[in-house]
Amino acid sequence: MPSDPSAIRIAQVRLLIHEIVTTRLDEMDCPECFEHMDYFADLILNGASTAGVMPRLQEHLERCVHCREEFEALLVAVRGLQ
Repeated sequence: MPSDPSAIRIAQVRLLIHEIVTTRLDEMDCPECFEHMDYFADLILNGASTAGVMPRLQEHLERCVHCREEFEALLVAVRGLQ
């Protein structure tokens, strides 16, 4: 971990700039992602190929740590019920 607090701020600013530059107009938001998580989880748990399926949701899960954590928890919970 860097001992210089300014190094942390610079890294955070760079990450924020990257997120702004790579954001698309058709990007999925968190509420919409949450609406479709169960369907996507079913696909994964049933062994379906998810390559190219619901690309906006996949991209959102890659970018959003909160939704990704929710999705991973959903997968764990459903696997526990099987």
